[in-house]
Amino acid sequence: MSPTFSSLSVRNYRIYASGSLVSNIGTWLQTTAQAWLVLELTGSGALLGLVLGLQLLPSLLFSPIAGVVADRLPKRKLLAWMQVGMAVPAGFLGVLAVTDRVQVWHVLTLAFVFGIARAFEAPARQSFVSEMVDKDRLTNAVALNSASFNTGRLIGPALAGLMIAALGSGVDATGWVILLNALSYGFVVFSLWVMDSADLSPSPRGNLGDHAIREGLAYVKSRPDLILLLATVFFLGAFGMNFQVTSALMATDVFGKGAGEFGVLGSILAIGSLAGALLAARRQSPRLRYIVGAGLVFSVVQVASGLMPTYATYAVVLPLVGLTVLTAGTTASAVIQMSTTPEMRGRVVSIYLMVFMGSVPLGAPVIGWVGEHAGPREALVSSGLLAGTGITLATFSYWLYMRHWEKRAAAHAELLVQSEPLASDEPSVETRAAK
Repeated sequence: MSPTFSSLSVRNYRIYASGSLVSNIGTWLQTTAQAWLVLELTGSGALLGLVLGLQLLPSLLFSPIAGVVADRLPKRKLLAWMQVGMAVPAGFLGVLAVTDRVQVWHVLTLAFVFGIARAFEAPARQSFVSEMVDKDRLTNAVALNSASFNTGRLIGPALAGLMIAALGSGVDATGWVILLNALSYGFVVFSLWVMDSADLSPSPRGNLGDHAIREGLAYVKSRPDLILLLATVFFLGAFGMNFQVTSALMATDVFGKGAGEFGVLGSILAIGSLAGALLAARRQSPRLRYIVGAGLVFSVVQVASGLMPTYATYAVVLPLVGLTVLTAGTTASAVIQMSTTPEMRGRVVSIYLMVFMGSVPLGAPVIGWVGEHAGPREALVSSGLLAGTGITLATFSYWLYMRHWEKRAAAHAELLVQSEPLASDEPSVETRAAK
């Protein structure tokens, strides 16, 4: 089997990946339909950003607790229950939209409830990978998970756009698409149920008492490389992970397009994201410099996308946006999985998700407001500049810290050498006493 897909030779992972792919397509069906639903109800970019922010806010609020839960409970069972937790609000929203009873507050509330389940599901899902495959395949499996997610992004938005357009582009049309996502979570539950438990390798449990969250934070604080990683993904999350907002506003307000063309933009973005994930799957040794480099290139491409004059040229740039973001995100996840101790992995993953996904609620409403009041182009340009500036400052701070630490270490080593007693032919006091 090709090295790019080596993890698929593991039966449990192959079954899980199949169920996840169906669910990922469903997720992007709902993401696209929900964005169109908000625009149909309000036409407001600010509210579109608020919905996205509320959906991801629980990642900011609950991720540390979710990491402890992921380290304490069997991840397989936790994942199954969280699929149900995400299916229920999706089902409610779909029914409300189909029956034409949905209001904006329904969307806001159910987005937040959905986000709570997702916040507890994500650390378990990411750390569960290490229980299905051995360490040699871990980086590959993490990258293939991202590839699956972006295959869903490739198929889901275009399919959602076509379905919504075919069903009349109204509120009820979005409801049918959202209901499909509610059903898709059943495929993940089934894949978890048919796995062979004997082939899983549960992670050892660390100290999960009252100080568990504090221990996770202390562990991250002791690792300057993880701090730079988290700073980079924070700026990417806050100012880069707002595609639903920026693409929707560019499609409707700037280029005057409909649901079908909006869905196509999401799929085009996914082409680059999928390429980034597959490239990461071939890379055996993830490096911090790949994360920082991809983040800086993203900021340039994001600015360029805001300057594109036509729908076609904007669409051409989107794959590069997806490629850079996924290269950074996938590599960051792999670095964390490979470099943290097993008993801390769930907590460190949860901190990573809290920073990466939890930063989106901080940036998305702001970018949505800028897009509505100053214009979508201005929103894209400003988000790219802010992301690039933040990553540059974080990298420079890391470089200064490491340089200072290396100088201190060298000075300490020199002091130790100077303090060693000089060799002498004169017998010591103890030697003379012995004589």
